[in-house]
Amino acid sequence: MADVPIRIRTWVRGTADDERAGLMGWLSIFYGDVVIDGIAVRRTAAGRMALGFPERVSKRGERHSIVFPINAEARREIEAEVFRQATEVQQ
Repeated sequence: MADVPIRIRTWVRGTADDERAGLMGWLSIFYGDVVIDGIAVRRTAAGRMALGFPERVSKRGERHSIVFPINAEARREIEAEVFRQATEVQQ
């Protein structure tokens, strides 16, 4: 992955019901000179934290990604940086 600076812009915590369902909240990040809004922070069934990137749903119910990591390695790097920053803020 290219050295694109990632910085958390905003964080909105999910409701108690959201959290019970695994949705911890929503992020907005700066990715270089671009803002990516509507990133879901989820806890997987295995207990791992993961990012869900924004998508739209067509009138036929088909899901279409708006922005997403190009591959698994890029996803891991983005998640690692976001979660590193998130834990720094909480300390």
